Amino acid sequence: MGGHTRFFCQECGQESPKWVGRCPNCGAWNTMVEEVLNTTKKGRKETGMSPRVDPPVSIVEVTSEADQRYPTGMGELDRVLGGGLVPGSVVLVGGDPGIGKSTLLLQTASNLSRSLSGGRRNARVLYISAEESVRQVRIRAERLGAVQPNLYLVSETQVENVISHIHEFKPVVAIVDSVQTVYSSELETAPGSVSQVRECAAQIVCAAKASGTAVFLVGHVTKEGILAGPRVLEHVVDAVLYLEGERHHAFRILRAIKNRFGSTNEIGVFEMQDGGLVEVANPSELFLAQRPVGATGSVVVASLEGTRPVLLEVQALVTSTTYGNPRRLASGVDVGRAILLIAVLEKKTGLNLGSYDVYVNVAGGIRTEEPAADLGICLAVASSFRNVPCDNQTVVCGEVGLTGEVRAISRPLQRLQEAYRLGFHRIVLPARNVARLGHVEDQSRYQGMQVVGVNSVREAMEAVFTG
Repeated sequence: MGGHTRFFCQECGQESPKWVGRCPNCGAWNTMVEEVLNTTKKGRKETGMSPRVDPPVSIVEVTSEADQRYPTGMGELDRVLGGGLVPGSVVLVGGDPGIGKSTLLLQTASNLSRSLSGGRRNARVLYISAEESVRQVRIRAERLGAVQPNLYLVSETQVENVISHIHEFKPVVAIVDSVQTVYSSELETAPGSVSQVRECAAQIVCAAKASGTAVFLVGHVTKEGILAGPRVLEHVVDAVLYLEGERHHAFRILRAIKNRFGSTNEIGVFEMQDGGLVEVANPSELFLAQRPVGATGSVVVASLEGTRPVLLEVQALVTSTTYGNPRRLASGVDVGRAILLIAVLEKKTGLNLGSYDVYVNVAGGIRTEEPAADLGICLAVASSFRNVPCDNQTVVCGEVGLTGEVRAISRPLQRLQEAYRLGFHRIVLPARNVARLGHVEDQSRYQGMQVVGVNSVREAMEAVFTG
């Protein structure tokens, strides 16, 4: 069997005619792997995978079928997907080992097989396991209560057989767990290599588009937290979802990184229990459940994740440094943004933080990158530095500029409604937002909710601090 050799970078997929110690594209060391290509392998036309050639048509003649989606039976997953699963789409689900990817998709497969069987004849869901036997999957399904007659299992690692199952079995939804353990017999490299992942993903996507089967792919991640394999893996699929959270904590956040059929700003919140992942309908209450009362360095922020307002607790700890250079660490927010806000506090409010270590954290394991959390970070740091607690019944939100001004944010009314629903009595907003709200605080449904407008960080400190 003839063939020739080339090299690929495991991190970025860059091709090289010879082995090099450092990738010329991404700069990573010792990531080049050898690939022996079979020059006599079958083409996709021989294996029945060649796409059909269709003539060009006018866009006005194409039917959109915008309403055709499959509800997954999990409202949080539907929210992230944009309203449900689109037929013929390919969704890649990534996350750390043990985070709950297989659990989430097995529960989803059970829900889909139950719901689709009521509306469609012979509607079946196929779970293709490339890592476990069908017996092992059955044991897990029993623990999750996910045993359904229209849910079919098969253990298969060869991509040609996977595609054969999709074309012959004709499932409405198929789940491949995982794409890194599937291999093509046409390539001589090991499963999980750059060439194998790229080729297998391309063939599965082609089969999904040709058959109309919606496909979930489970993806492994590297130690840096990015999806293993070439970057093209994320480009060929329709949606990329990340399941985030700590393995030793119960909460999981499902976030869309790419979505051709919906927004990438939505998040889904789940709690891991003995019976699997359970949806959290009220994440604000969950994240604030253990908030300390009267503690310094704790501020409640009204953040907006997509269309959903979420109340988060931002914590800060300011301590005297024992080293020459003070430390600046952040968890749940961008550390560069936190350093910038600390500099604003020093310059515009007179807080001398040059000899203090500053630590910022968002409680609950969630991460927020919205600029509206800026004011909460500033007030939490100032509260810890002054050792003065913030008002326990106040929610804050606002973007902070480099001159110390508090800038307007989007959708202030939704944030106010969420704060009112959870029993808070006051909300601090940018003055420009308060002017646009008009007389919202006088409406009967918000009686007792005080709206405070501020123009600067200094004004916000005066309004929030209790002493």
